Amino acid sequence: MSVKVTFIDPRGNAVEASGEVGDNLLRVGQAAGLPLEGTCEGQMACSTCHVIVGAEWFDKLTEATEEEEDMLDFAAGARRTSRLSCQIDLTPELDGMTVSVPSESNDARKM
Repeated sequence: MSVKVTFIDPRGNAVEASGEVGDNLLRVGQAAGLPLEGTCEGQMACSTCHVIVGAEWFDKLTEATEEEEDMLDFAAGARRTSRLSCQIDLTPELDGMTVSVPSESNDARKM
């Protein structure tokens, strides 16, 4: 099953993307060309893949681990509904979800 996600890029543009159930939100965003670095390979040693989840979608996510919450303390531009995209796997309930990539994000892959 395909799950559609709308990313709001740092400039405020909507970028439509989709992945399959079980796909990682980080990889879906990167494939769509968004500046989500994710250099820690999912080991939560950084916060470079941080996104802000739309409030109406936040409660549909699995609960953040204590380790993820600790990493979000270091995320530039973190908000109440911030999560690490590397920790979000797509589910049917997330079809249509909107997330924002903070303007403070930095993609070292393009430097």
